[in-house]
Amino acid sequence: MTFRYNVLSPEFRTHPYPVYAEMRRDAPVCQVDPGGMWAVTRHDDVLFVLKHPELFSSRGFGLAVNPPWLGGNPFADSMITMDPPQHGRLRALVSKAFGTFAMARVEPRVRAFAEQAVAELPLGEPVDIMPPYALRIPAFVIGDLMGLSPSLHARLKRWADLITGGVTTVRPDEHDRMQLARDAVADLRRYFGELLEERRAAPAEDLVSDLLAAKVDGEALTEDELIAFMTLLLVGGIETAVNMLGTSLVILLERPELWEKLRADRSLLPAFIDEVLRYEPPLHAVPRTTTAEVELGGVTLPKGAPLLVMVGSANRDESQFPDAGHFNLERPGAKNLPFGHGVHFCLGAQLARMEGRLALEALFDRARRISPGPEPMAWHRTLLVRGPGSLPIVLHSA
Repeated sequence: MTFRYNVLSPEFRTHPYPVYAEMRRDAPVCQVDPGGMWAVTRHDDVLFVLKHPELFSSRGFGLAVNPPWLGGNPFADSMITMDPPQHGRLRALVSKAFGTFAMARVEPRVRAFAEQAVAELPLGEPVDIMPPYALRIPAFVIGDLMGLSPSLHARLKRWADLITGGVTTVRPDEHDRMQLARDAVADLRRYFGELLEERRAAPAEDLVSDLLAAKVDGEALTEDELIAFMTLLLVGGIETAVNMLGTSLVILLERPELWEKLRADRSLLPAFIDEVLRYEPPLHAVPRTTTAEVELGGVTLPKGAPLLVMVGSANRDESQFPDAGHFNLERPGAKNLPFGHGVHFCLGAQLARMEGRLALEALFDRARRISPGPEPMAWHRTLLVRGPGSLPIVLHSA
């Protein structure tokens, strides 16, 4: 195939699903622009890649978010870019912090903050719902877990964007965007370094203090390892939840009958959130690198080939999800692929689902219905994740 899909074109980012369907049908494993990475689009092939880290290394993630011009990226050195066994040893350090018991302990605080954030939203007038709601609630939650200063919360999403998906979309001539990303890395390193010093002097009940006290193979984490861990927690705690909340509202605006149904029966919210995560997932692509020559989807890939594992396409694969382009609140079966699979399954899956449920409950209590604002919504531009960059809506009083 000589034609290459451009997965960063504005048209693709706004309407990716028809292109995904075409790729699954005609070129399930193919090279795409920019850069000639190999896109993997069918569900079974995506699952195979995620299940076999010995063939498809997560180091590809680190390479994708650490271009030479950046000068280093702590996210690129975090455990999300590592393969077993190193990944497993580090993952064990934070797994308890996101378990069922821990989630039950933090739920009252998340509920209270969601109610506070929603109570401050205006009624009867347009508001871009992303900053005061979809961003504010996840920023509070991860900031609270990590013990970050509340004054910092507004900057967390900007840092997360710039050091992950943001760096993957910078063109060679965009020197201003390069500098913004370099500044974000420097700011993040400086703040996290200062926070580590504070917690060494005065430990608190937060994840940062837990990491300082942790041992891997009998040794404490180094400063660089600690900052990489904190960066991963920041990114993982914000990106999924922010985009999930935003796309949930996009779907509810398009389907007002769903708003009425969920508002009347809150027990349907977990099923709604799971279908949101399948139908319009926050994570659309995961980078990997082949460790040896391997055949995938009828294509022979050489050793060292960079892959884009298209999770967003796999979640719409008709062979796995009948009528995949239809939002079905009663869709049966597991739909966990939005959180990855295998050794890199997202630790924060329970937390994200809880945030989504509590944030939507608070909104249902505040508003009788929602309607689109006067300005159109916009999808943000990134290679790896998808969500609304802005979403003007009107809340109508309950």
